[in-house]
Amino acid sequence: DLTGADLFYANLSRANLEGADLTGADLFYANLTDANLYGANLYRANLEGADLQGADLQGADLTDADLTDADLTGAVGADLRGAIR
Repeated sequence: DLTGADLFYANLSRANLEGADLTGADLFYANLTDANLYGANLYRANLEGADLQGADLQGADLTDADLTDADLTGAVGADLRGAIR
């Protein structure tokens, strides 16, 4: 359970976070390139400036997640409805 975790600037490249609960987590400028976030809960997570290139976001909840300046190049399955861009 990573609810509310402080992961700013964390290197989570290629991390397997499938189904992880990252509700309200601070992922400010985190490196999530090629990360598996399939089915992850990112509700109200701060992903400002995060690098999500090639990440698997299929089924991830991005409701009210802050994606300001995030790089989603090549990310798969991102449903950005309800996300802050």
